[in-house]
Amino acid sequence: MSTVFGLIIRKKLPATIVFENERILAIEDIHPVAPVHVLILPKKEIRNLQNVEVQDYALIGEIVQVAQKIAEEKGVADGYRLLCNNGEDAGQTIFHLHFHLIGGRVLGPLA
Repeated sequence: MSTVFGLIIRKKLPATIVFENERILAIEDIHPVAPVHVLILPKKEIRNLQNVEVQDYALIGEIVQVAQKIAEEKGVADGYRLLCNNGEDAGQTIFHLHFHLIGGRVLGPLA
């Protein structure tokens, strides 16, 4: 794994872990845009959402379940955003699939 997320998954870089199992890691974002900002990523290296394959669909469903669990634990289940940037034009800067769970304040419309 060649990204910063790969290094975090392999425990070569520190991170504040919110959730972890054998397939998924969730960490606190180091540059939060809201009181709750958690990054949820598969441990499997997938470049972006466009590169998800049929055999990965169950993994994506599990990521959604993890997001729901974290939202409950963080007290934002009634209002949060689960966001995935796909490609540079969408603002993706780390090319390892990841989802931003953002909440804890009123979120404005997206551009």
